[in-house]
Amino acid sequence: MQADVLTTDVVTIDGQPGTLTAWQGKVLLIVNVASKCGLTPQYEQLEALQKRYADQGFAVLGFPCNQFLEQEPGSEQEIQAFCSTTYGVTFPMFSKIEVNGERRHPLYQKLIALAPVAQAPQGSGFYDRMASKGRAPKQPGDILWNFEKFLVDRQGKVAGRFSPDMLPDAPELVAAIERALEQ
Repeated sequence: MQADVLTTDVVTIDGQPGTLTAWQGKVLLIVNVASKCGLTPQYEQLEALQKRYADQGFAVLGFPCNQFLEQEPGSEQEIQAFCSTTYGVTFPMFSKIEVNGERRHPLYQKLIALAPVAQAPQGSGFYDRMASKGRAPKQPGDILWNFEKFLVDRQGKVAGRFSPDMLPDAPELVAAIERALEQ
């Protein structure tokens, strides 16, 4: 099942159907994103990662999701315009999907099955804060919130899962990306 993460059907933000096989042999950071979230400024750090490591075979892939307090309400065109004008996003973006529940996108079904637990920053209280507000995941493995990240290595294997509050420039995440790039 590992490599077939890349064969999953996806639709780009401009409506083009395809799979992730175009990124075969690259290290990927797959992120569920939102435009109206307290974590939205992570777009800037994600773009910085894209620019820093792209020439080494790395790509960030953004998947908008409106499941968390409806923080991604816009159309694909509105999302694309927001990301490019506000944060200068150049990394590939895809059409809006669901990451939890009965209509969970097949890509996220696979990612979660392969990495059911996210690594959080040391001392993080993000999960507890979300749970105290009644926003804990409903099922084991569920995505906690916007900006959860999956690292996929060059062979299409999930090399890590990182909680929403693990910033893209966190030493743990950067080290994991660099390890994957060395392979």
